[in-house]
Amino acid sequence: MAIKRSIRLFQEAKKVMVGGVNSPVRSFLSVGGNPLVIQRGKGAYIFDVDHNRYTDYCLSWGSLILGHGNKEVMSAVKKALAQGTSYGTTTQIEVEIAKFIVRHVPSMAQIRFVNSGTEAAMSAIRLARGFTKKNKVIKFDGCYHGHFDDLLTKAGSGVANLKESSSLGITPSHIENTISLPFNDRKIFPEVVSRHHRDIACCIIEPIAGNMGVIPAQKKFLKVLRELTKRYNIVLIFDEIMTGFRTHLGCVQSEFEIFPDITCLGKIIGGGFPIGAYGGRKDIMQCLAPLGGVYQAGTFSGNPVVLSAGLATLKNLNPQFYKRLNRRTDEFAETLHIWFQKNRISATLSHHRSMMSLRFRAQEISDYQDALKCSSKEGYAKLFQKLLHDGIYWPAAELEAFFISGVHTEGDLKKLLTSIQDFFFTERSRNV
Repeated sequence: MAIKRSIRLFQEAKKVMVGGVNSPVRSFLSVGGNPLVIQRGKGAYIFDVDHNRYTDYCLSWGSLILGHGNKEVMSAVKKALAQGTSYGTTTQIEVEIAKFIVRHVPSMAQIRFVNSGTEAAMSAIRLARGFTKKNKVIKFDGCYHGHFDDLLTKAGSGVANLKESSSLGITPSHIENTISLPFNDRKIFPEVVSRHHRDIACCIIEPIAGNMGVIPAQKKFLKVLRELTKRYNIVLIFDEIMTGFRTHLGCVQSEFEIFPDITCLGKIIGGGFPIGAYGGRKDIMQCLAPLGGVYQAGTFSGNPVVLSAGLATLKNLNPQFYKRLNRRTDEFAETLHIWFQKNRISATLSHHRSMMSLRFRAQEISDYQDALKCSSKEGYAKLFQKLLHDGIYWPAAELEAFFISGVHTEGDLKKLLTSIQDFFFTERSRNV
């Protein structure tokens, strides 16, 4: 398909924007080719400036669970815009969406809205440090919580070693109190906590990791985290920015029946607009200004247009919606899994309901090191280009998740299945 206008516009973009993009993965550096310049979206589809249509499985990186341009969401946005854009004051819509979230997410007695997932994670950690009067943070290798200085650390071997920063511009002082541990390792976490619990303010984790491919935390592992953090007055933070409201009204914590002290949200609760939020136990949240001594503020926090889109989205989510979506995606994953096995193809679809990633290895992946070992950048780049040629838009990076929405049809998923099967058959014939 022709992408002449995308090519021309990207060349112009590179002259005025760093790398031609405002977020690195959009550059296609990992997969090759020219990035698409997207003009509009509708339902499960996006359209580039050359008028090519693609079935979209990025969905604004998981934000659009109802697809693009949902009628009720767009109506709510237009109604809010007709009254203004931003006031820097409390609005009724803030109260309404806060009540909805607090009612459905068990761990959240009170909530604070911010403007991004990074800001939510950063603020939650500051709050945990203020509440406990302790400094150290435990995170897990391969989990991503935004570009917050204290958490941009590399995965690496060794127990409780302070990791090297994974970005230039971050001073050693920012990560000297960060401990990065292996994901899903039930042995190392207790050892570290027993040694350092007097200094550990919080432990932050994605209950379903989404930036090393999709890797669910094992329930037994999360139980260990919950038990020991309670015992030692360590704040347990679930980063549900990606998983929040994706599979359940009570988020993943309700599926696992393991509840943190603070939960971070984003993506879906903004209905396609920039947003973040964090909330938790009342005694912790009331350490925030204006009631407590932990300061955090934002001019556009709780923006009425954003929250109107968010509440309109959330009101469309109910047990019946999730039952249909989860059943359809589980069936898709099982069909592909059986096909891989039957045809002796060394690949698997790692997933949690409608959140998925494809691996170039048949065995399950349990942690970040495992994910790196089975990485095939060349293979993924070929798969990405094949899907793009077939009118399917996937993440332009191997370790990112792709998502299925409530508006993807059986036909859309059949087309995706066929394209993946064609790719692996072609690759096999080339290697014979």
